[in-house]
Amino acid sequence: MIVRTRVAPSPTGDPHVGTAYMALFSLCFAHQSGGQFVLRIEDTDAERSTAESEQSILDSLRWLGLDWDEGPDKPGPHGPYRQSERLDIYREHVEHLVEQGHAFHCFCTAGRLAEMRAEQMKNKQTTRYDGLCMSLSNDEVAQKLEAGEEHVIRMKVPEEGTCLVQDRLRGEIPIEYSQIDMQVLQKSDGNPTYHLAVVVDDYLMEITHIIRGEEWINSAPKHMLLYDYFGWDMPELIHMPLLRNPDKSKLSKRKNPTSIRFYERMGFLPEAVLNYLGMLGWSMPDGEEKFSLESMIEHFNIERISLGAPVFDVDKLKWLNGRWLREELDDDRFADRISEWAYNRESLKRIIPLIKERVDVFSEVSDMIAFFASGLPALEEVDLVAKNQSVDDTKKILQFALWDMEALATWDRDQLNTLFENVAVDLDLKIRDVLAPVFVAISGKPVSPPLFDSMAVLGPDMTRARMKHAIDVLGGVSKKLNKKLEKEYQSIRRSRT
Repeated sequence: MIVRTRVAPSPTGDPHVGTAYMALFSLCFAHQSGGQFVLRIEDTDAERSTAESEQSILDSLRWLGLDWDEGPDKPGPHGPYRQSERLDIYREHVEHLVEQGHAFHCFCTAGRLAEMRAEQMKNKQTTRYDGLCMSLSNDEVAQKLEAGEEHVIRMKVPEEGTCLVQDRLRGEIPIEYSQIDMQVLQKSDGNPTYHLAVVVDDYLMEITHIIRGEEWINSAPKHMLLYDYFGWDMPELIHMPLLRNPDKSKLSKRKNPTSIRFYERMGFLPEAVLNYLGMLGWSMPDGEEKFSLESMIEHFNIERISLGAPVFDVDKLKWLNGRWLREELDDDRFADRISEWAYNRESLKRIIPLIKERVDVFSEVSDMIAFFASGLPALEEVDLVAKNQSVDDTKKILQFALWDMEALATWDRDQLNTLFENVAVDLDLKIRDVLAPVFVAISGKPVSPPLFDSMAVLGPDMTRARMKHAIDVLGGVSKKLNKKLEKEYQSIRRSRT
């Protein structure tokens, strides 16, 4: 058997370190045995998926040194490798499930489903579909379809019994079918849900081992049922422990930078970032903490994965990165790498138009552009809070802008300009009062080269990281305040549309 693994990111946001984590272990497992590693793009969420996000994922994984044997830019015998290009395949398979009696048309409205779930929660029952539409006759289904009634297609799940999930690392995991929902397989727009598409794709792409996060354990019975309904052999499951923040909570951008691009912009070496991801939950046979990808592949053994909660600690990553800098780079290579990182010709050509009119002698340039190549500025509360604002007012400005930035599909100066104009309108403030703390958050100073152009050059990852850093300098946003701000923010956004 040729081992085939995959990673299947969704192009709906920043390239996440969790994606790189799964890709690293999937690649090592496949290549250690002479197998193949596949990249698949799960882009059936048409509203949120973007070509820019997909390209950013590909670029980030390649920056780390993770490459794939087959993928959207490496055609192979199992393509296409974007789910949006495989819709006919999914429809064919869901129709087969309906014909065989393993799935059914569901015409329940959103209102009825909400009432059903509310009643189940009131009675302290598992919230799951109650199977009402399974009792419809073939004639009733045909009449509803003929009338054009909106519907989805759901999979059937046994009412009783236990599913025994076999996991390479965890052994046998029993999950009662009574806890499993009758999953929607095809949405009302005809597109597949994740659960159908992932099973069909993994089978047709001949994936032999699925390495994914432990949060997918409870979905395993649905996938096992689908493999059984189709009459296919199930790949081996390997559920990795989730990456954690230092406080042991699930790794999230609220508490830790999670975008691969952030670490690239901060000046970390890709070798060190990859090395650190490899250390999280796994170790070399000799216990050495510093190792290359080639060495990890050579010595890789899936059984050495620890099921403890691996903590993503940026300080530990910085320590490891320092070792790589000092031990692997002589002076010439150090100069080359730092030039590639920030001071290359292409980067400077983007910055020069922003400062050229302000420069009289070259010695003025260094101080003027330093913030483009720095990490998180050294700030104090007094730097950020204007005389006519309170700390909470400033937090609100920065937090509302940050949320808008996270939803921004296109990152350029014009979009950013519009974004901050909207924030000013939303908060009934003058634009200069909105931008005052933002100038400081981004550049570390109350003035800088043109702000929106500077943000465009810095990129979304570093810009958002600096905004969050400024909020943290102001004391951060507590859960209580976050809930209050989110409620106000959502109310404003609804009034916009």
